[in-house]
Amino acid sequence: MAQSVAATPTAKPERAKPAELVQLIVFRLGDEDYGIRIEQVKEVTVTPEVARMPKTPPFIKGIANLRGDIIAIIDLEERFRLRPAGRPLPERSYTVAVEAADYTLGLVVREVPRPFTLPLSQIEPAPEFIQDSSTRDKYLEGIAKLSEGGVIIVLDMRKLLTPSEVMKLPTKTASS
Repeated sequence: MAQSVAATPTAKPERAKPAELVQLIVFRLGDEDYGIRIEQVKEVTVTPEVARMPKTPPFIKGIANLRGDIIAIIDLEERFRLRPAGRPLPERSYTVAVEAADYTLGLVVREVPRPFTLPLSQIEPAPEFIQDSSTRDKYLEGIAKLSEGGVIIVLDMRKLLTPSEVMKLPTKTASS
């Protein structure tokens, strides 16, 4: 009898164990929802004035001064080829500042990003066939399936740029 009493309490905590939650910052690109893990996001702000840089890919809009840090401003709609031809950025846009080890990127989005929490179990690995075959490191962390039927494409910001694109960015350590 003592054995069955001891087995019951240890079984209950395992069943009552809460699901591991993931917090995302969600924004729209084209007509789809994309998300970034909140721990990769430094801040969200109105897009500052952007200075165009020579010899950068077209999706790198330039650099901006964000609270004393010089960051590269990237248009993910252009990077992912999601913007219809001739659709300019709105006069007022928002920037999601994303921090990596050696640089900070500013991602331009059209609408105010929103926080979203979901169980980790709802994020499934992205199928290989939907990843950009020209990118060596895959930048999709997975696809979050929502209970109401939609999806959020979860990006891994540390893998978004190729090493050669990263080399063209202003770095945190470039001070002298």
